[in-house]
Amino acid sequence: MAIRFENVGIAVRDLEAAIAFFTDLGLTVEGRDTISGGWADTAVGLDGNHAKIALLRTPGGEGRLELFEYLHPDAIETEPTLPNEIGMHRVAFQVDDLDAALAIAAGHGCHPLRGVANYQDVYKLTYLRGPSGILVMLAQDLTKGPDLTKD
Repeated sequence: MAIRFENVGIAVRDLEAAIAFFTDLGLTVEGRDTISGGWADTAVGLDGNHAKIALLRTPGGEGRLELFEYLHPDAIETEPTLPNEIGMHRVAFQVDDLDAALAIAAGHGCHPLRGVANYQDVYKLTYLRGPSGILVMLAQDLTKGPDLTKD
């Protein structure tokens, strides 16, 4: 059997704020829709399922995020996930300039949980809370030189 990774889905409080955060980091909106109906109820397992969704793609095309904001049933507020909790943990992105990515995140009111770490001079990385409390890991590969193709 062949298998291929499709996407990670994340429920958010405010779809537009989440789209702005992730597109500012470099993802692009691939599509948007509002979903409802019997097929959505069956697929997701919620009666009266009605949500706005957006599918975002990473610049290299190797990964996608599906963001959704529930219109019905009402979204259930929960405590933000802690790094050591069982279940959906975080979404991680490799960036070529961590300081620039953190400046973008700060523009959305998102800051590192504790600071920036250096993992064996291989990665400079941090966890931060993105929109709706999503844990986002940003990492810069220190073994790669600067991208000289940039202006």
